[in-house]
Amino acid sequence: MKKIFSFSHPKKQRPRVVEAIKYELKKYIKRERNKKLPEEVDFWDFDCRYGTDETSCGVIHVSEINKVISEANAEGLDSFFLEVLSKPGVRTKKPEEEKEEENFLD
Repeated sequence: MKKIFSFSHPKKQRPRVVEAIKYELKKYIKRERNKKLPEEVDFWDFDCRYGTDETSCGVIHVSEINKVISEANAEGLDSFFLEVLSKPGVRTKKPEEEKEEENFLD
């Protein structure tokens, strides 16, 4: 999904438009995750980019989508560009060094 989202709507207040944008993205991500996985693939991963327009986009993590939408609303932007593309993901094992660092209760 590549789309320029606008906060202006003739009949809706700005907070309702923000909620509608977040809901639309949540619905899209859920729809993509429910698609059948190809063989040798463990999960659907997402490449996300955010910016005021398509040329000034930066890479973000899928978990930061709601945060950047709220920030755009707080900054008073009229519109913003968001790109969310699904890709196949394969789980990897953590290196032994990271496992030892996480076990701090011993």
